[in-house]
Amino acid sequence: MKGSLRIILGIVFIVMVGCAAPKKVEHEAIFYPEPPELPRMQFLTSLVGAKDVEPEKTAFDKFVIGEKESGKRLDKPYGLAMYQGKLYVCDTNQTVMVFDFEKKTYGPLEGAKGRGKLVQPINISIDRDGNKYVTDPVRGQVVVYDRNDAYVKAFGSPLQWKPVDAVVYEDRLYVADPKDARVVVLDKGTGAAIKDIGRSGEPDEKLFIPTNLAFDSKGVLYVSDAGKFQVVKYDRDGHYRGAFGKLGTLPSNFVRPKGITADRDSRLYVVDAAFDNIQVFGNGGSPLLFAFGSWGNFGKDPGDLYLPAKVIIDYENVKYFQRFIDPKFEVEYLVLVTSQFGDRMVSVFGYGKEKGKKYPTDEELLKELKEQLRKARQPKAGKAGEEK
Repeated sequence: MKGSLRIILGIVFIVMVGCAAPKKVEHEAIFYPEPPELPRMQFLTSLVGAKDVEPEKTAFDKFVIGEKESGKRLDKPYGLAMYQGKLYVCDTNQTVMVFDFEKKTYGPLEGAKGRGKLVQPINISIDRDGNKYVTDPVRGQVVVYDRNDAYVKAFGSPLQWKPVDAVVYEDRLYVADPKDARVVVLDKGTGAAIKDIGRSGEPDEKLFIPTNLAFDSKGVLYVSDAGKFQVVKYDRDGHYRGAFGKLGTLPSNFVRPKGITADRDSRLYVVDAAFDNIQVFGNGGSPLLFAFGSWGNFGKDPGDLYLPAKVIIDYENVKYFQRFIDPKFEVEYLVLVTSQFGDRMVSVFGYGKEKGKKYPTDEELLKELKEQLRKARQPKAGKAGEEK
């Protein structure tokens, strides 16, 4: 009887394997900007949970065990960071969830329990030593975990502030606090307060609702201010260095600026949750619209964004997404964006160039942009030679 059962199961397995359809390609290569412009960005893939990293069940496993999903997926993500083959995502309705591309696993941050338990993680950043800094405005602290994801300590006291983002620069930790319209500077090791940024000076120098932070390669601190509809610049010591953006619907305008990051060439990527896109700036705030522009649209198709929150850049983990890269495209670094709703909660893009094509420099692009803006402002002559 047992032998007959094995034979039957074997026959069913063979039939299932033979009838299994090949895995469909999710989409054709999607580039930004669209042709005929030279491509600068390729949409690679999207992530939502365990199914995107854990090994796919075999046909036999599906037949015997069933195809029921584990239910492990993101619910409402915001901040994210990558380190040594792991993608850490702050799920504001759960905890920090970890995609481990090396081990092919998905699950909660190991140290986020007991004293390290999180209530509403918003953002996460990782320093060169692998230490993680998670801002939790409900807990009212910046919670620190080590390179092995174990809980270490927490900075700040509940009710005294509302930490929503934190970034490390050298030996200091910079924390956005919209409750008191400031960026708090702490000693990275002890958590001792050093100074506040954005609370003093002329009106233009002050912050209103700081939400997200980023340093560029030159040590300039950029602050997304949702109350001023701007990105405000300071040096590492808190001296005001200008701002760009204003309320509006034109390129380089903002309505709901959120996540911000910078690449090694100091290009800035800024999320706008109202437009469901990312704008890219160079030279400390000049729009690079003719380079790769703002991309992403509201929707559920590949490359679309749905209430985006955070954007990060990663140079070290391109290999884990190599199979998605078009053969004619060379990717320099990854750009990852969270969407708070939908089935593409983490969208992964690759910044690069098409092989064999000559690309203008950022300086040439900025010069072209200025010339086009100058021409656009010139009055047009009427039939009689009069200006319209």
